[in-house]
Amino acid sequence: MSLRSRLALLALTLLTVFTTLPARADEGLWLPLLLKQLNEADMQKKGLKLTAEQIYSINQGSLKDAIVQFGGGCTGEIISDQGLLLTNHHCGYSQIQSHSSVENDYLTKGYWAMNREQELPNPGLTATFIVRMEDVTSQVLAGVPATGIAEAQREQLVQQNSQRVAQAAVQGTGYQAFVRPMFNGNEYYLFVTEVFQDIRLVGAPPSSIGKFGGDTDNWAWPRHTGDFSLFRIYAGPDNKPAPYSPANKPFKPRYYLPISLAGVQPGDFTMVFGFPGRTNEYLTSWGVEETYSVSNPAKIAVRDAKLRVLDADMKASDKVRIQYAAKYAGIANYWKKWIGENRGLKKLDAVRVKQQQEVEFQRWAESGNDARRAAFGGLLPELQRHYALGRDYTLARDYVSEAALGIELVVYANSLLPLLELTNRQAPAAERVAAVEKLKKGATGFFRNYNVATDQKVATQLLPLYANGTPAALLPSYVKALGKQYATTGWDAYAAQLYGQSRLTSQASALAVLDEVAAGKFDALRQDPAMKLAEAIVSHYRTAILPTYNLATDQIALLQRTYMAGLRLQQPERKFYPDANSTLRLAYGQVAGYEPADGVRYDFYTTLDGIMEKADPTNPDFEVPARLAELYQNKDYGPYAYKGTVPVAFIATNHTTGGNSGSPVINGRGELIGTNFDRNWEGTMSDIMFDPDRVRNITLDVRYMLFVVDKYAGAGHLVKEMTLVGAPDSGAGATPDKELKKVKVKRKKG
Repeated sequence: MSLRSRLALLALTLLTVFTTLPARADEGLWLPLLLKQLNEADMQKKGLKLTAEQIYSINQGSLKDAIVQFGGGCTGEIISDQGLLLTNHHCGYSQIQSHSSVENDYLTKGYWAMNREQELPNPGLTATFIVRMEDVTSQVLAGVPATGIAEAQREQLVQQNSQRVAQAAVQGTGYQAFVRPMFNGNEYYLFVTEVFQDIRLVGAPPSSIGKFGGDTDNWAWPRHTGDFSLFRIYAGPDNKPAPYSPANKPFKPRYYLPISLAGVQPGDFTMVFGFPGRTNEYLTSWGVEETYSVSNPAKIAVRDAKLRVLDADMKASDKVRIQYAAKYAGIANYWKKWIGENRGLKKLDAVRVKQQQEVEFQRWAESGNDARRAAFGGLLPELQRHYALGRDYTLARDYVSEAALGIELVVYANSLLPLLELTNRQAPAAERVAAVEKLKKGATGFFRNYNVATDQKVATQLLPLYANGTPAALLPSYVKALGKQYATTGWDAYAAQLYGQSRLTSQASALAVLDEVAAGKFDALRQDPAMKLAEAIVSHYRTAILPTYNLATDQIALLQRTYMAGLRLQQPERKFYPDANSTLRLAYGQVAGYEPADGVRYDFYTTLDGIMEKADPTNPDFEVPARLAELYQNKDYGPYAYKGTVPVAFIATNHTTGGNSGSPVINGRGELIGTNFDRNWEGTMSDIMFDPDRVRNITLDVRYMLFVVDKYAGAGHLVKEMTLVGAPDSGAGATPDKELKKVKVKRKKG
């Protein structure tokens, strides 16, 4: 019986299945809509004092109304009734960089708006609230055959239905909407959103606080990074989203988070509310092995080479440092994460554990009735076969994305390929000129943060990695020919010629090329060596790699969807959560230290004392600002002290991933106790396999944020906006009702 036929038998069974079922302790990225059904009792048992309705509600202000997706990849939280937004320093890094120059180096010195007029606009930056979410599985799958169509065709039908559902949900409103798959496409959920466009920079500590520890401490514990920045959401006169205007007013939120000064202790309940990016918790052993043995090693090697070049050039030039600060941070972040992930997967023996799970699944599949055997009996061998078919294509894809497109000149040339296609098909002059004008605008942003000498050094390192790492059968003939041509002199000689002859290496000459194309002189673009290289790589990728890669991944997606459905049938007592996909989720756990290795025990928090212990003026990662050292010497901590120092960070067992950066960490009473900014290195494999004994999320203690804003920066006017609440035994407290009870803590002098 074919797989399609097996799926047909499965379809009737799945229509009657709804599982509500427990992951391991503290594991899970839960949909807020389902907290009442799945998690409320367990959360309250662990210390939650709220109800599910106080966390997620569409009828009254709730915690979810204080949470935003910050830009496209982070989370932020509203901490005042005037739209003040708290997120990570690294989440606001590109905005801080965009306002920086050698003369006004806000990256190095920090920035603090002392009044509303000094708050800086950030074109393109958005803050997105979730208005509501809804299970729309039946609408999305209406008319989608369970069998008999290719996965790509099924996906097309799903997308069409999803668009109709989303459009209908917001018709006649100012909201936006989208639909996301859950459980590998077994379920679909609608998210209605409100997107604000006027987001202004309010405050950011210097990098010596916001990035203290740098790449040395990244993904590590103990951690002493003041990883926060402050923004403000502005709205139109009706408190609705509006484009930037000096006339806009601070946004009045439905709800904002009160801030607790009580601190945390081991065993305290914590929850993280945010927009985690991507996890693959239900990956099979073949998927884990491909990640561990194929993809991660290739990507680590490429990024390692690129980072070495950028690091040297950034240290040699302040201009280059500012140009590449955000780029370097982004590249380094996942480079180190992948290294830690592989270490964690090895430590957990993840491939073998997955294989054992698959043995149990196969035994279950074959021990059932005819329908179960037909639907699941041959599933795992099919998955294995398609992973094997796609393995080389996955590697080739990784080398294109990381190595070939890790060269900025190739990236820029690639952005011009649509224009080249217009000239090749002799498009009308008006269409060509319009395309040129659009590309000219984009050139300004690209070249503002581009250094040609640095990029040439990167190309010298990455081209041989691309040429030698890509499976030979999948390397473009153009690149093979270059390898032979420069076999004696090396890729550095080719890079020198490439950058010496291309006219796309500076803004002035690139704009001149575009003007020539607009005037009908097409050879200026066609004959440019950077265009030839980019076209050879990208066209080969599109024709020789992507089709087979997509075919293999489409089949894996279809089979994985069936496997996910089977797992839920096989384990009816387990609570399943959907993998992260940048939608609003809640994770919960408890404050706890951990033991990373034999004989090593890490405590649950760090303090300002540790910053001073790490201080090293000869190491840029561990420079300490003079003002911070002065406050430490004078023990001038204000009301933010704990045991004679200032708490900086703490760890807990919450399940987090990329996208949770900037997420609020909230106590059992619904009060903000910190801002999530990282995971421990030993726990980075949690995107694939969660280990409650080793996985920890790292949180900036809110008391250190307040200390920096108030005592270090002298921006106490911002603290006055916030609602600070005292320790539980002081009688102060806050509850997430529609109207917040504001309990201010008196701020002591000095």
